[in-house]
Amino acid sequence: MKRNALGLALIGSVLPMLFACMTVGPDYKVPEKALVQAPEANAGLVEAGSTAASSEAVPDAWWRLYDDREVNALVQRALVANTNLRVAAANLQRAIANYHEVEAENLVQGSINASTERTQLAGEAFLLKEKVPVLNIGNYGIGVSYLVDLFGKLARADEAALANAEASRAALDAVRVAVVAQTVKAYVEGCAATDELHAAERQLALQERAVDLTRKLVVAGRSEPGDLDQANAEAGSLRAALPQFKARRTAAAYRLSVMLGQPPARTEYVCHGLPTLKKPLPVGDGAALLRRRPDVRQAERELASSVARIGVATADLFPTIRLGASAGVTGVLSDLGSGSTVHWGVGPMITWNFPSNGAIPHIHGMKAESDAALARFDGVVLKALEETRTALSAYGFELERNAGLRKARDAAADAAREKRILYAGGRVSYLVSLNADRSLVSLEQTLADSDAQVALKQVALFEALGGGWENAPMPASKHAVDEKSDSSSHS
Repeated sequence: MKRNALGLALIGSVLPMLFACMTVGPDYKVPEKALVQAPEANAGLVEAGSTAASSEAVPDAWWRLYDDREVNALVQRALVANTNLRVAAANLQRAIANYHEVEAENLVQGSINASTERTQLAGEAFLLKEKVPVLNIGNYGIGVSYLVDLFGKLARADEAALANAEASRAALDAVRVAVVAQTVKAYVEGCAATDELHAAERQLALQERAVDLTRKLVVAGRSEPGDLDQANAEAGSLRAALPQFKARRTAAAYRLSVMLGQPPARTEYVCHGLPTLKKPLPVGDGAALLRRRPDVRQAERELASSVARIGVATADLFPTIRLGASAGVTGVLSDLGSGSTVHWGVGPMITWNFPSNGAIPHIHGMKAESDAALARFDGVVLKALEETRTALSAYGFELERNAGLRKARDAAADAAREKRILYAGGRVSYLVSLNADRSLVSLEQTLADSDAQVALKQVALFEALGGGWENAPMPASKHAVDEKSDSSSHS
């Protein structure tokens, strides 16, 4: 009867605490004062009447807008083999492992122990004056325990670890964005250097023709020797400029090899011309931008983790209860298994550290860390908006410049064609026709540089928009964050 009464008393003291479980600390939600909630941050990005961009949604694989097979193939290879992606994928797997490690604390913990020793016990320990004989002693047992999460410490730790895993996944997505952009940029730079090299070679060829003409005029006495020296100097200057275009093309090839996870080599890729868009560049709006940008999602998840850690620290102010049971045998080795060596126990273990151990300052520290995380989150939001608007503005102005250069090139082409007709009719000298062709080629070279800048600014804008990570393959891992992480992203 006494044993039953003791058991009922134990259950009666523990059950009310179990049913009174609570989760201390603040419940996380995106703060109302966070800049990501501001109407200005969620407004449209495209100004009325813009022909450079549209408010259409940014596609998952933006590089496919170029409709360039070589670009598509290079990006797919980079997404699988790039070394930075492999590092980010490994960091994500580590974060996932840490999350599951924290989750395991919610499970029943078990242990087995076994020991045997030959020992000399002190007789005084048994209130004996004589010496105790040397004995062979054994101790074997098993134990199980379960931590009762009365105040939500494990729940908050689980929230923090899950948010960290999701932040690592966003970091991986950010690396994907950078890898895709850098791969396309390397391809564009190689194409641009090739186009500019060809334009410079055409200009040099025309200047060499001018040198030949000037030489003939000097021999005929119709021009001064100084004119020939000047023509040769201009040809030499143009010839000296050719290596810089070759160097840029080689550097782009080396960069592209590294992006593909290969040793630097002069990769021979087919470039039929700079990638171009056939319609205004889709940019969406501010709200879609902030949902899509991986660095914004990463900062938001880091804020969620810091808020959850406030609950972990707060739970240290309250008692910890662990329910446990153990059984085993302890005694002289030859007697193990007999009734006198059997022991067992069951019951709760309560520990409670008083606030004087620094728990309250620790909570204040976690709150300060949360404030810092919110400030970082706001800063990332501002950076995302600044980068996108700056890239969009630069792209629009370069398009205007490109359109002006194209009109000038067309006018120069008409003038050169007219001078060739007049020269054929004997109405102007060959030198006049040649100079018109030289002006045309010079404008073509300037236009080629502008075309390259348009393509590069398109890539920069797509990178600022933060797309390209959706549905991408995992380069070095087959695991993914637990399904319940899908419901924790900010809105």
